[in-house]
Amino acid sequence: MEIQKAERLSKLPPYLYVAIRQKVREAQARGVDVISLGVGDPDLPTPRHVVEALAKAAADPANHQYPTGEQKGMPAFRRAVAAWYARRFGVTVDPETEVLALIGSKEGNHHLALALLDPADVAIVPDPGYPAYIASAVFAGAEVVRAPLRRENGFLLDFADVPADVARRAKLIWLSYPNNPTTAVAPLEFLERAVAWARQNDVVIAYDHPYSEITFDGIRSHSILEVDGAKDVAVEFNSLSKPYNMTGWRIGMALGARPLIAGIDQVKENTDSGQWSAVQYAAIAALEGPQDVIARDLAIYRRRRDLVVATWRSLGLDLEPPQGTFYVWAPIPEGTKSMDFVSRLLDLTGVMVTPGIGYGSRGEGFVRMSLSVPDDRLNEAMARIAKVRDQLATTAVGSR
Repeated sequence: MEIQKAERLSKLPPYLYVAIRQKVREAQARGVDVISLGVGDPDLPTPRHVVEALAKAAADPANHQYPTGEQKGMPAFRRAVAAWYARRFGVTVDPETEVLALIGSKEGNHHLALALLDPADVAIVPDPGYPAYIASAVFAGAEVVRAPLRRENGFLLDFADVPADVARRAKLIWLSYPNNPTTAVAPLEFLERAVAWARQNDVVIAYDHPYSEITFDGIRSHSILEVDGAKDVAVEFNSLSKPYNMTGWRIGMALGARPLIAGIDQVKENTDSGQWSAVQYAAIAALEGPQDVIARDLAIYRRRRDLVVATWRSLGLDLEPPQGTFYVWAPIPEGTKSMDFVSRLLDLTGVMVTPGIGYGSRGEGFVRMSLSVPDDRLNEAMARIAKVRDQLATTAVGSR
């Protein structure tokens, strides 16, 4: 018997990070000391008080059963999320009807697509953009339309680039700032335009905001829920992964329009049993406890960012310092394909970066480098790159 996989799987592009890991393994098999700057996973530790809260909760037999509050999340966790949003963004949300616990924000984005999209509905995704958005839309059977993020616009979506017929047919649009991969941060005025456009066209906004706390140089990231009327059209996804170095813990949250929160909740009722209560108790400790970990980590990321920017500029490539996230979105020599550049860089230096084409056709001409790498390895990576600067072309996309 030959097993045939579902047709929807054939519509998915190869998952970018799987391909990156395969290239790394192949190089390592050849004896190369690979330094991977490909995947964004904080190398910094989870705060001690959060780990201790988990240990205490894990030792309590009451937390050995299905999670309290089931898939919706513990009331105490949802209240902590609402209070954190009130302090951080000045946003008021009802923890009972407008907040939902998630097993990571990626899960929430996926479940929103399943809750909202029917076959033949249109979903708009940014290009370049996080690849998982496309996968979520495809699994829901939707038609995917890519909207360009242009460097000349600061990688902020120009809603005039969405054709009128697409806007009329669209049911969902993904926006994410601070942006992965471009590192752009959206001002409040942009979010106001986004909400106005969505209300005018009856389109739901999925605002993916997991890098909300990773910004530099006095730039502040805004919640879309700060905009009047946003709770009529938007759901915001956030996560404890980046600000508290809890990627492996898989704890996030959705906030916003009540019908959308209820829809995600309904999908989760039929999909999972919610996040383990002990992890939720640890998340409460993170949200309510000392916040100095964020400033400490930002100082580290800023120092790393400046090192990478200086190294890249020494190659004759035009690169502005990233505004947010722990990535650097860097132009490559003009006329060079990003996959070719990645392979050449790996061969010359043993340094692995992510090809921009993996984020969409508009990502061509760029690579993404992660700053979530220990200092000694990042220093070594930049030193290796500096040594081969003469072997890399110096005319960059968008060079001065």
